[in-house]
Amino acid sequence: MEKRVALELRGRNPSQVRELNLDNCRSTNIVGLTDEYVNLEILSLNNVGLTTLKAFPALPKLRKLELSDNRISNGLNFLSGCKKLTHLNLSGNKIKDLETLKPLKEFENLKNLDLFNNEVTAIEDYRSKVFALHPSLKYLDGFDKEDREVEDSDEEEEMNGNNDSDEEGSDEEDDDDDDEEISLRAVYNENLEEESSASSLYEGTDEEEEDDDDEDGENDADADHNDKAQDGEDNEAADGEPEESTRGKKRKHEDDDDN
Repeated sequence: MEKRVALELRGRNPSQVRELNLDNCRSTNIVGLTDEYVNLEILSLNNVGLTTLKAFPALPKLRKLELSDNRISNGLNFLSGCKKLTHLNLSGNKIKDLETLKPLKEFENLKNLDLFNNEVTAIEDYRSKVFALHPSLKYLDGFDKEDREVEDSDEEEEMNGNNDSDEEGSDEEDDDDDDEEISLRAVYNENLEEESSASSLYEGTDEEEEDDDDEDGENDADADHNDKAQDGEDNEAADGEPEESTRGKKRKHEDDDDN
């Protein structure tokens, strides 16, 4: 077991471990597991071959303990250092009487106890007596006092303990979502403003082009008018020359007649 514990650590400090699986590691007693695992919440020791729980460490945050398919017949008092225990699986062991279960009275948070395939289950009125012995108990061997089977949601709730930290984490996620939504909205509005500015710029350019066209049209019209006026003057001048020439010839002819 000691080698398996060291292997499962994977270079971590024992205080960093929250869940530890030592199933099938084969040992008759607890070895290598110490009080240093102060933050351990889930411990699994199924099918290890344990005959005693002596030297079981004090694990103040342990909530779920799996000890099925071992050879434990007594010594549940060695679990007294695990005050927050809510789930204890002792199925497939050697527990024979109710007296062996009395140390579990100290676990005020114990909600789920599994004693399936132990000799104690053959005792008359076994279920009612165990529930009476442990008032905090909600489920025994997977069923409540009314023989209703444990639901997954209930078990998860017991394991999670409705931690405030989870709720705080949820609030933080909501805040993150709100911040993300605000950020996206800001980006969207910024894009709209940019598009609006660009559109205004294009409109201004179009208006300037229209004004330029109007000015060009007016300039062209003035130029045409000036050209026409010049052409008129030229025509008048051209027309006047023959008239003057005719008058000159007539005058010359009259002078000749007088002579």
